[in-house]
Amino acid sequence: MINLELSVQEINLILQALGQAPYVQVADIIDKVRTQAAPQVEALPKEEVSE
Repeated sequence: MINLELSVQEINLILQALGQAPYVQVADIIDKVRTQAAPQVEALPKEEVSE
């Protein structure tokens, strides 16, 4: 397993790109990203999330 440090904007860009792929190929990875990112985003200061 690896850990990456990405900005909220970068994660959103990755999710947008994955959203263009066939659902069956990317649904699990999108769910993993959202599940792992959600608690971290909630802990960020509001100004960092809205950038």
